[in-house]
Amino acid sequence: MSKDVFGRQELNLGDLRFSYRACGHQGPQLVLLHGISSGAASWSACAQALEGKARVLAWDAPGYGSSSPLPDKAPNATAYAQRLALLLDALDIESCVLVGHSLGVLMAAAFAQLHAARLRALMLFSPALGYGGGERAQAVRTSRLAGLSLGIPAMANKLPTRLLSANATAEQQQQLRQVALGLHADGYTQAVEMLCAEDLFAYKDLPPLTQVHCGEHDIVTTPEQSRAYALQQGLPFSLIAGAGHVCQVEQPAAVASLIAQVLAQVESSSSGTAP
Repeated sequence: MSKDVFGRQELNLGDLRFSYRACGHQGPQLVLLHGISSGAASWSACAQALEGKARVLAWDAPGYGSSSPLPDKAPNATAYAQRLALLLDALDIESCVLVGHSLGVLMAAAFAQLHAARLRALMLFSPALGYGGGERAQAVRTSRLAGLSLGIPAMANKLPTRLLSANATAEQQQQLRQVALGLHADGYTQAVEMLCAEDLFAYKDLPPLTQVHCGEHDIVTTPEQSRAYALQQGLPFSLIAGAGHVCQVEQPAAVASLIAQVLAQVESSSSGTAP
């Protein structure tokens, strides 16, 4: 895949602007949602691995990339899901395999509540559980916004230590920093408010084909936390060897392989053949 195949594209719907990345021309539609300190470009290596198996779309969430922020200063996950539905409608995407990473999991779960019939499968990587407006929410809000007050370059420079394992390559660390340098204060602040107010456990009606995965070295949404969530929801769970929190950057081949398996299941189901 050439470097510009997964380059940023823009779409304007009235006063709303969307930015996203896309590749692939055959197979099921695959939609990828990034986390709070990230963007669509974090999925680039996975998209490269999957472009022959799916039509791949990774959006920049509202307030990220060139995408218009949401109107509410403290939006909920449903507001992000509704904005995603507008983008999919505009691109004539009727159904998809939806993949969320970290904060993107909350958006994906909210989308599943609103548009269950549009989901062929749901994959949740390193799920952010949210803080449900509880006691920890204010501390998390204060910490996150304090980091932002130092400036996005300073925040981006610190991210690899927390979001990648100690074995991440220098190239992967730089990729993470580069994606984070594209953050915008307003969009990030809205995402922090959503993280602090939401509760992933409130979203119970998930598709039959839903999976949970987490990096074995994830210190943000830990394996223990992710496994406990999957167990309570009755969902299959697996660890991604050699990955920290941003598994799609650190172990893109492994993440792509997991997604490819689900794509194959979806296609088998559609054709009426056994997986």
